[in-house]
Amino acid sequence: MSVSNYTVKVEESRPATGEKPSAGPVYRCIYAKDGLMELPAGMQSPWEFFSDSAKRNPENRMLGRRKIIDSKAGPYVWITYGEAYDSALSIGSAIRSRGVNPGDRCGIYGSNCPEWIISMEACNSHAITYVPLYDTLGPNAVEFIINHAEVSIAFIQENKIPAVLTCLPKCSSYLKTIVSFGEISGIQKKEAEDLGVSCFSWKEFALLGRLDHELPSKQRTDICTIMYTSGTTGEPKGVILTNEAIMAEVLSTDQILLETDKVCTADDSYFSFLPLAHVYDQIIETYCISRGSSIGFWQGDVRYLMEDIVELKPTFFSGVPRIYDRIYTGVMGKISSGGALKKALFQYAYNYKLGNLEKGLKQDEAAPLLDKLVFNKIKQGLGGQIRLMLSGAAPLSRHVEEFLRVSFGLSQGYGLTESCGGCFTSIANVFSMVGTVGVPMTTIEARLESVPELGYDALASVPRGDIGEWQPNGAMKIIDRKKNIFKLSQGEYIAVENLENTYSRCPLVTSIWVYGNSFESFPVAVVAPDRKALVEWAANNNQTGDFKQLCENLKARKYILDELNSTGQKNKLRGFEMLRAVHLEPNPFDIERDLVTPTFKLKRPQLLKYYKVVF
Repeated sequence: MSVSNYTVKVEESRPATGEKPSAGPVYRCIYAKDGLMELPAGMQSPWEFFSDSAKRNPENRMLGRRKIIDSKAGPYVWITYGEAYDSALSIGSAIRSRGVNPGDRCGIYGSNCPEWIISMEACNSHAITYVPLYDTLGPNAVEFIINHAEVSIAFIQENKIPAVLTCLPKCSSYLKTIVSFGEISGIQKKEAEDLGVSCFSWKEFALLGRLDHELPSKQRTDICTIMYTSGTTGEPKGVILTNEAIMAEVLSTDQILLETDKVCTADDSYFSFLPLAHVYDQIIETYCISRGSSIGFWQGDVRYLMEDIVELKPTFFSGVPRIYDRIYTGVMGKISSGGALKKALFQYAYNYKLGNLEKGLKQDEAAPLLDKLVFNKIKQGLGGQIRLMLSGAAPLSRHVEEFLRVSFGLSQGYGLTESCGGCFTSIANVFSMVGTVGVPMTTIEARLESVPELGYDALASVPRGDIGEWQPNGAMKIIDRKKNIFKLSQGEYIAVENLENTYSRCPLVTSIWVYGNSFESFPVAVVAPDRKALVEWAANNNQTGDFKQLCENLKARKYILDELNSTGQKNKLRGFEMLRAVHLEPNPFDIERDLVTPTFKLKRPQLLKYYKVVF
């Protein structure tokens, strides 16, 4: 059994046989070297995480939202664990009163809020499978999911009810009950009732339930949730996740934090804004519930996101690269505009702390004095209390990850909906894991499989697979996705995610999509430029027009293309990886045009269809 710093080999490599390509050795995380983590005896359902926390600390704050007074958001108002528990029991009992039984499907549709979590826990209490519904999976997705999963009852955010009523004629053979997160109008009730569907406000529905309704027994193999993924092609796909899978992921998260950092406690608070309909946030929130931590929700409007964070002062934050890119750009902009002295002090502090982190010092021991003088001021932008920061769903640019590790401390992870979220996680205080997704979680083993047609060999001296690369310390580095590799006309392969990560280091770019095909010898790109930088360039170069006109300006296009290729050269991209042409897009890629997924991954087929006319 050979050991690197953070993984142990538990099985030898496998040579290629017939149709099957070769595969590398199997590795486990060092914290599972004697065996993969197993669920404690007697644990059957995630309901136990919640009911145990509620019994332990009924008075603890659990779910908070900002109260809106005269169109202005006030402080966070909280529901305790005890109150949420009673609410989940009465809602669960009310669900049963509608003829919905264990194993049946219940939809939940809306932005993250206390009602979302209470609906989820109500389903857990009665072994009812909850199915997140979300419209960003494409046109008619809600209707498709209701019919595909045979959803018989749905909890729906007030402002989403009109959308559901529109598609109701096509899904009323399954959907029989609608419950609003808030109120529901008489007109809406009548419209639904005419189709044989009963409607309730949240308060009305809760009155149908009892607190003493007997809860059914639960099994680990019960289906906890069916999660529809935003698959970049075709219809949404329903991923079936059992009680066992969800509990294992939550307890593995706890084990990794116990071994490498600090587990969450009742004193921790989490900022909830990533969609609960996505596995990443749902696992993290379930983990917080299991530890009795509090969860504060955003208002659901990206314009007030930073304001909500500062008001909540969370200790725990999960984000995706697009959000972290914004944070990085905002901080660097403030430092640049603060004058030469401020900039020099930051650079000195940054380099000093970075040097100590590279030597192996822990985040809070690398530069305590400079933390007080410099980095604590940066932390104030996220409320000043963050101690645990995670990134997932897409690759984080190396320079942004390094900045976040120096300033806050951060772990990047990698996973799939099918694996219940995280398969790998980097370790917060191990700086050599920058640029990687870290080590396998304590519930899985990992190996690389060769992709011979792309020249990736799992048995090479630097083993590469689909498409990852083991690092000497046992961490996994994701090079690219197999499906996001293009072969150019001269036979060279380009890994577009790698190119996008490199080109996005150019400060003139807020988002970029790179495309190549076998008929051309070079890649091209669509770029959403940084508005401030482009307007500044125009003023300095006597170019006129609004932002949209500047994006159509040939000189502006050439300027940005040259700057991108200069960034490419600095980062040692090869000649055939340089961009031959760019199209400037005034609007960042958005969900509304179906160009990105809810976690801001690029939808490549849709982007190609949308932009093919411009090249």
